[in-house]
Amino acid sequence: MAPTSSSTDSPVSPVSPYDALLLVSFGGPERPEDVVPFLENVTRGRGIPRDRLEAVGEHYHRFGGGSPINDLNRTLLDAIRTDLDDHGIDIPLYWGNRNWEPYLGDAVARMKEDGVRRAACFVTSAYSSYSSCRQYREDLAAAAVEDGPRLDRLRSYYNHPGFLAPVVDAVVVAVADRPGARLVFVTHSIPTSMNDGSGPEGGAYLAQHLNAAAYVAHRVATVTGQDHPHDLVFCSRSGPPQVPWLEPDVNDHLEKLAGEGVGPVVLIPIGFVSDHMEVVYDLDTEALATAERLGLDAVRVPTPGTDRRFVSMVRELLVERAAVERGDPVERISVGGDPPCWDLCAVECCPNPWGEKPTVGGVA
Repeated sequence: MAPTSSSTDSPVSPVSPYDALLLVSFGGPERPEDVVPFLENVTRGRGIPRDRLEAVGEHYHRFGGGSPINDLNRTLLDAIRTDLDDHGIDIPLYWGNRNWEPYLGDAVARMKEDGVRRAACFVTSAYSSYSSCRQYREDLAAAAVEDGPRLDRLRSYYNHPGFLAPVVDAVVVAVADRPGARLVFVTHSIPTSMNDGSGPEGGAYLAQHLNAAAYVAHRVATVTGQDHPHDLVFCSRSGPPQVPWLEPDVNDHLEKLAGEGVGPVVLIPIGFVSDHMEVVYDLDTEALATAERLGLDAVRVPTPGTDRRFVSMVRELLVERAAVERGDPVERISVGGDPPCWDLCAVECCPNPWGEKPTVGGVA
């Protein structure tokens, strides 16, 4: 619904009361010398020895000593700016990372200097869990400054068509030359205890991924006229072996499929919004090497990245939340049967396994 105005008032901006949009991301190193310090930021307080960090750092050194994530965010920012301009929305864009430059704290400080009073925050993570939602809310709270802007996290979007429609199209292309292909949806593993606490009622991380995967598989079947069996598997486990994490690992699952005589496999990074390190190493490097060793015909489809529908979704979520904050009626879009995600998180939602910290975007 269009913003209303009277004959004497200026038209209400479709993004009022927000006067800035903040892109919030994980961050990543861009030089070899930054890799271990970055990993120390990511794992601070968890007792992971330096030699383990250096071993993980070898993943980055295989790609020139850096992660593609910052360049991907720069490209996404440019695309969001163009989309906002094309729709007549004049609002400044900022960018801050949790774990590497540009840091959230610096971005929020710049917003204060620029006179920003209230910012909507788009997080490049689509699902509910401590590491994919609440931790971002904690870091936003830690970045807040006295008399600085209020920070509102835009809702999670795992079941928004702007996120899933590009995935559907990518899979349709991949299966066109692979009749009967098995669809293997892949996401980042987390401890089972973290999944159990995710969402307001627990289990949301796994449930949301299963919902997204089922929707994509259904849409692919509708478009192609052929059903494709599908599975949800995991990558990037990093915890000690005695702590249970979500399974199966993608490589173990490929071994199983090969043993069952399964034909072509389409790897679908459903847990990721762009082709960052977990995709280019865990899938493009490790998983595809496993498939080649096993003689499986496997292909990995692209993430949404800067697909126009994903970029438009950022604007749509901003306009939607602005309308909610103004008290205006608004259509909240979702697909796959689950309702749209909540704007404000319940107090008990996605608890911090290491102890409670202040957050933004929660129910008072």
